[in-house]
Amino acid sequence: MGLIHMWARLASLVPDLANFLTQTPGLSGVMKAVAGISPHRTFPPFARTSFVEWFRRRGRPSRPGPHRVILWPDTFNNYFYPRTAKAAVEVLESLGCEVLVPTEPLCCGRPLYDFGMLDHARSLLRRILTSLRSEIEAGTPIVGLEPSCTAVFRDELTNLFPHDQTAVRLSRQTFTLAEYLERERPRALLPPLHRRALVHGHCHHKAVMKLHAEPRVLDKLGLDFTILDSGCCGMAGSFGFKREPYETSLKVGELVLLPAVRAA
Repeated sequence: MGLIHMWARLASLVPDLANFLTQTPGLSGVMKAVAGISPHRTFPPFARTSFVEWFRRRGRPSRPGPHRVILWPDTFNNYFYPRTAKAAVEVLESLGCEVLVPTEPLCCGRPLYDFGMLDHARSLLRRILTSLRSEIEAGTPIVGLEPSCTAVFRDELTNLFPHDQTAVRLSRQTFTLAEYLERERPRALLPPLHRRALVHGHCHHKAVMKLHAEPRVLDKLGLDFTILDSGCCGMAGSFGFKREPYETSLKVGELVLLPAVRAA
């Protein structure tokens, strides 16, 4: 699970085969046993085309403009939920942003922390600093969609590289999507969204970035929303997938979040 960035990259080469192994009854059970995953959990299916590959293939780069921004292709949105990242591209481009997506396979290394692989995580971060150095030094903002990855850039990065000025710049130039809209594009006109929603704050988001910009952006959209006082969802990275803590993860989710979702 700590090496999910590597497994996901390999699976993206043969997504149909990967999904056959992880989604087929019987075979999926074997895969879970090998990986130490609870038999009660399900593998998320791999996307047939990753977000980075979709962005590369679409054949029309973002128009050059004054609002140049890097959209960070985290492992989960890139390989499992590319529709989220595609929607972010649509939002940013509709506001006149020139969207850049790293083509080199990069990972912030966050899943490695849980398994003590800090040296490997540090090497992945060093690779990011090298690959994106010119854009970082140019002051290009980076927008993260996955709070865990965004928190790495905002917090752990400068702990691991306290004297690296490129790391310090990256930490200061990293935003959530809502933060970017609030701080960098405060006058941008947002379309109305007259719906109701429950909002669950990710643990890293609440602890490191804080949920300050999100309510303001949702208010501008006209969304009728409730931010749940839900604590943790119970998954906590790979914790909720593991065989032993499965029951504990369910109990945590049942405190607030899961009943609120069922009631909605």
